[in-house]
Amino acid sequence: MAETIEQILAAEGVVLPTPAAPAANYLPYMISGSMLYTAGQLPLADGKLLATGLLGREVDTATGQKAARACAINILAQAKAALGDLERIGRLVKITVFVASTPDFTEQHLVANGASDFLAKVLGDRGKHARSAVGTASLPLNAAVEIEAIVEIAQ
Repeated sequence: MAETIEQILAAEGVVLPTPAAPAANYLPYMISGSMLYTAGQLPLADGKLLATGLLGREVDTATGQKAARACAINILAQAKAALGDLERIGRLVKITVFVASTPDFTEQHLVANGASDFLAKVLGDRGKHARSAVGTASLPLNAAVEIEAIVEIAQ
């Protein structure tokens, strides 16, 4: 019998946090038809940002990758809140990774690998996804990384 997503998370030592509540006038996720859209998730762990500042200045690529992984964990927490069971994830369609970075920083794609590699490991074939990695001048709360996701719900 194949391992469930929850079993794989447990084997990785990951406990999904309580999903972050919206900080303004928006919803943390939206279901439309068979698609789940998450709001941007910050690299929060235990209520604190894991990385603040700009990649290429205050934050190095390895720390950015860890922050992206934390964002991915928070995406899964929102998916569980939305779907009730992570096994309802049909496939991860796309993630968009926003990386707060200096104008000369060009490793956004490497930072994004922190999320992509984790999601592919945890979700298996369902975790193979399209992706955009975008550099930006700043993010909310001075976060180094923010990620949003589009998930197809299994029928």
